[in-house]
Amino acid sequence: MSNLKILIVEDEPVIAENISIYLDNNDFEVSAIAYDSDEAILQLKNNTPDAAILDINLESDKDGIDIAGYINREIQIPFLFLTSYSDKNTLDKAKLVKPSGYIVKPFNEKTLLASLEIAISNFASEKNSTQPALSMEKINRQLLSPLSEREFEVAQLVYNGITNSQIAQQSFISLNTVKSHLKSIYLKVDANTRYGVIIRLRELMTK
Repeated sequence: MSNLKILIVEDEPVIAENISIYLDNNDFEVSAIAYDSDEAILQLKNNTPDAAILDINLESDKDGIDIAGYINREIQIPFLFLTSYSDKNTLDKAKLVKPSGYIVKPFNEKTLLASLEIAISNFASEKNSTQPALSMEKINRQLLSPLSEREFEVAQLVYNGITNSQIAQQSFISLNTVKSHLKSIYLKVDANTRYGVIIRLRELMTK
């Protein structure tokens, strides 16, 4: 519930399953696997993840670059391309939608996980640089149940795209304690996911 949620868009079931295993064994959680563009768009609308891994060539009406365009227009989350194609034409098209990473198949687990972690962190830093700094006082004035100092600290780290393990290390608390704080934060800011927490914090800071 409190891990970073990742949407996998991949039309090869074996590859999709391998990616899913890599993510679920680490600091991530697979929100869904989409095998075509229609399912990908549906998941992005109704089950918005914290980030997406997109194959470029899909057996459907739209390809991964089209899905990336939708992400940029509608929900603005980080995404990586994971593809067998690295020709100039494909790279030129990919550059236009500004992915947070580009991994060429075949890939290994460490490369995927490191690329995803860096992509989420860098994306959060870039987006947050255009937003007002979080204020515990301003946020708590608008909540029925205010965040504690520790909860606000954890919320700030979530806002910065930090994984649960990193939050535990930086805050000198256990992973279970991090998850407990996150559940409380979700309730207090009325969100169901990390993505929802970030959106709510931005809303509260601009009111």
